[in-house]
Amino acid sequence: MNDFGSAPVPFLDLATPHHELEEELVAVFRSALKTAGFIGGPMVEGFEEDFAAFCETKYCVGVGSGTDALRFALIAAGIAPGEIVVTVPNTFIATTEAISQAGAIPDFVDVCESTCNMDPEKLGEYLEKRCVEKSGRLFHRESGRPVAGVIPVHLYGQPADMAPILRLAKEYNLIVIEDACQAHGAQYFSKPENSWKRAGSMGHASAFSFYPGKNLGACGEAGAVTTDDPALCDRVRMLRDHGQAKKYHHDVEGWNGRLDAIQAGLLQVKLKRLPEWNEKRLERAALYNELLANVPGVTVPFVLPGTKPAWHLYVIQTERRDALQKHLADNGVATGLHYPVPLHLQNSYRAMNLFPGSFPAAEAAASRILSLPMGPTLTTGQVERVSELIRGF
Repeated sequence: MNDFGSAPVPFLDLATPHHELEEELVAVFRSALKTAGFIGGPMVEGFEEDFAAFCETKYCVGVGSGTDALRFALIAAGIAPGEIVVTVPNTFIATTEAISQAGAIPDFVDVCESTCNMDPEKLGEYLEKRCVEKSGRLFHRESGRPVAGVIPVHLYGQPADMAPILRLAKEYNLIVIEDACQAHGAQYFSKPENSWKRAGSMGHASAFSFYPGKNLGACGEAGAVTTDDPALCDRVRMLRDHGQAKKYHHDVEGWNGRLDAIQAGLLQVKLKRLPEWNEKRLERAALYNELLANVPGVTVPFVLPGTKPAWHLYVIQTERRDALQKHLADNGVATGLHYPVPLHLQNSYRAMNLFPGSFPAAEAAASRILSLPMGPTLTTGQVERVSELIRGF
């Protein structure tokens, strides 16, 4: 084995970017102290304007977390209690928590084996075979509940195949909320418009998380909703602030789901670096692809033609996942599992009565996936070391 050094390789280096930006980040805090601008105000409005421009949408509403963003987007888009929203089982539970917390009912379709994203064919089968149309609305045949929405997840920063999903949504009159919580800056080529579309700009609304480990991460909890719909935007603004249309005038019951001004200011500083950071992730992913392409027993990530991933995670698949993960850990390389148990097999969803074998592609991936170190500060030497350890194993 070549000698690439023995220093530990972190899964994600969060410290270095903050050291590099320390003065700019501290200046945000000083500004908040001097002005006492902790809730709302210019820093929140400035970030919302900048992030909307980045996502190529008309509006952005900063909220307290990615979960808030998903929940508020669903409610503001018109998803009603008791309605079904279809998503995938191989996502973080926030996707389905938000559906349930909006009063709706989550249901699942399987994913593509190649991309691990929502399979449009499976979605089409679900809508055609498991649902029936009555008076212009779609209803689930078994439960009788209305089927009202779909949440495609841009998993690992890889855009879902949005064109066929959007066609099906239009055909069946479904609301589309993009879960873009891992896809800051990812792009999808839209053939009808003959142009690249940013993740977060294709559905009725989209949800982003700024959890610290994301491509664009806060120094705490934060999230945002993006949309081109002014009415939906206004409703999210009310929902995040106790349902207030103006101070002490509550049109609806809402939540305390505001984006802190300090976090908004920190995100605005980091947003300027996001294109550069994403480019470095792309370079590291390309090197991984090159070094691992012909390793027996290892499947590198498949990139759907017409997409530009944000590479939030670099996820390989292998039948010997657990043994390989231990081998890497024994050699100082940190890895992750995103996600080892599909949602339909979690205890929290036992009432759905879905069992092993319900979604074969998602279940097979869950037993094979391994997230390798990734991030803008990952060095080529570290990528080479990780790859050499995998080849040696």
